[in-house]
Amino acid sequence: MTTPTSSQTSLMANAIRALAMDAVQQANSGHPGMPMGMAEIGVALWSRHLKHNPSNPHWADRDRFVLSNGHGSMLLYSLLHLTGYDLPINELKNFRQLHSKTPGHPEYGITPGVETTTGPLGQGLANAVGMALAEALLAAEFNKDGAKIVDHHTYVFLGDGCMMEGISHEACSFAGTLKLHKLIALYDDNGISIDGHVEHWFHDDTPKRFEAYGWNVIRAVDGHNVDAVDAAIAQAKNSDKPTLICCRTTIGKGAPTKQGSHDSHGAPLGAKEIADARAGMGWTWEPFVIPQEVYAAWDAKEAGAHAEAEWNKQFDAYRAKHSTEAAEFVRRMNDELPAKWAQDAKDIIEAANQKGETIATRKASQQTLDGLAAALPELLGGSADLTGSNLTNWKASKPVRAGENTNEIQWGNHINYGVREFGMSAAINGIVLHGGYRPFGGTFLTFSDYSRNALRVAALMKAPSIFVFTHDSIGLGEDGPTHQSVEQTSSLRLIPHLQVWRPADTVETAVAWTHAIEHKGPSALIFTRQNLLFSPRNDVQIANIAKGGYVLRDWNDDIPARKIILIATGSEVELALKAGEKLAQEGIGARIVSMPCTNAFDLQDQEYRDRVLPKGVVRVAIEAGVTDFWRKYVGLEGGVVGIDSFGESAPAGELFKYFGFTVEHVVETAKAALAG
Repeated sequence: MTTPTSSQTSLMANAIRALAMDAVQQANSGHPGMPMGMAEIGVALWSRHLKHNPSNPHWADRDRFVLSNGHGSMLLYSLLHLTGYDLPINELKNFRQLHSKTPGHPEYGITPGVETTTGPLGQGLANAVGMALAEALLAAEFNKDGAKIVDHHTYVFLGDGCMMEGISHEACSFAGTLKLHKLIALYDDNGISIDGHVEHWFHDDTPKRFEAYGWNVIRAVDGHNVDAVDAAIAQAKNSDKPTLICCRTTIGKGAPTKQGSHDSHGAPLGAKEIADARAGMGWTWEPFVIPQEVYAAWDAKEAGAHAEAEWNKQFDAYRAKHSTEAAEFVRRMNDELPAKWAQDAKDIIEAANQKGETIATRKASQQTLDGLAAALPELLGGSADLTGSNLTNWKASKPVRAGENTNEIQWGNHINYGVREFGMSAAINGIVLHGGYRPFGGTFLTFSDYSRNALRVAALMKAPSIFVFTHDSIGLGEDGPTHQSVEQTSSLRLIPHLQVWRPADTVETAVAWTHAIEHKGPSALIFTRQNLLFSPRNDVQIANIAKGGYVLRDWNDDIPARKIILIATGSEVELALKAGEKLAQEGIGARIVSMPCTNAFDLQDQEYRDRVLPKGVVRVAIEAGVTDFWRKYVGLEGGVVGIDSFGESAPAGELFKYFGFTVEHVVETAKAALAG
């Protein structure tokens, strides 16, 4: 990579400033201050260190770059445009406009070169921790005999807001513990946030904090000196710890009256301020015009193509010696399932059906993991300090640990995340986006609230992250209402693209897992603490589980004059079956519909949904949670047996009776619904 001269670096940095000012002004919306303040930091990293190929944003061994302070998105868009990605100047002119490739915050899958969706502050930093962890594990698994086919860094830009968010503590403490030395964070220490000077509400000794995490900290770097930042990055790359580079900067650098002030943070600078800034920088070109000499200084296509070509040669040599491992690496980085996956998935489901056990679905999940791990070497499990409760380990799982007397990680396929639910979930997103592993992590369902925004961002990106939640609702028992989830399941179902599974037994659990592996988006798998009754099924019923809702027990051949549909999920399916038997004794035919995934059911065609839930038949829904969600299926005329209060502390059996989850109450509700 050719090192630009000092005069070139000045022009390169000012190109970023000009594009940021112009785009925000044209959109009449955005954040010019951070791109202007971090311009030289961008020059130092992207022109002197970042290993990437603009012509192939998906090259497996590229460095990963994350803009955690995503509100400054014009910094990233400028860098991508200038270095040669497929992001033409017209897209920068359309900043923040409908269907442009330059949305207000970086969005994965929209803009070439954007590695993750950022904007909710701190999450990009946690994503970067996941990416660095994925790199370390892949290197430990695939690198051999000096052949380093996995050898790249993860860089992240972050600001004061990221540092204030609690997720930064979770993620960075974890990264320090695992010695993720290829993680390098460049901190835009400008002392400004939306409300003004942060010293009044953020007075931490940040370098000491990161040193306490076990990070290498490079203090007091002049963020407007390209050579100083360059030297700090070079030093960081030789560390045996993750590195925080503290860059002192001036927000809105170059804006004559607004630099150093929150006035430049989140609003257009205005025509006069921009004109004066251009004059002060000696930038004489019209808005959105970049001179060819600046494009030439920034252009990374040739260097990127050369770097990838050199890696391809190395990989060809690796493949000649290790053909099996090479094929496996390619498959996994291409996010392809193994050739035998369909048969393996079928066998896993059939084994659960043949065994027919009455066990807790968290235990059924663990048994499913034994089969999944054998079929999917890329499976990477974990838990937020609840492995023994979530049962997210399996017979052949091995814990991930920091290296002993080395900076290389000890490979494993199960991660102890500690009590860091939010950090775990965001790191899982980073692992998925990096490629090479299919990660999942577990906690109690009630703590899905702690990780909620990471689930939402996973859904926004359609990232195939898997979130395991156990101890669903009042079946938790004695731990009481603080740990009893009554609203979480329904609220998770409202997140677009997130498929929420609450299986009723071992077979539905196996289907939920295999579906989550195949789903092109995130999944939440919700399991019980208590044992659930196994239900025998025929082949058609087993096939229909994947459709999210199906008829588990139907009316008799002689369809009764009085009939009703009971819809249930999870632990309440057994209750629905028993209530159906009681109703039959009273001359009322009950169709029992198990609906383990409402999201999947809603995606089925109308003909299938009408077959399962025919129009004109009264319906009652049964779930140990809030009732409002189920009105979409039963209407106002139907009934819902649920809980619209918080729980209580008592043995689970007593709680189910107390809250009306009894055969008698379901039958009464059904009769009342039929009576209108």
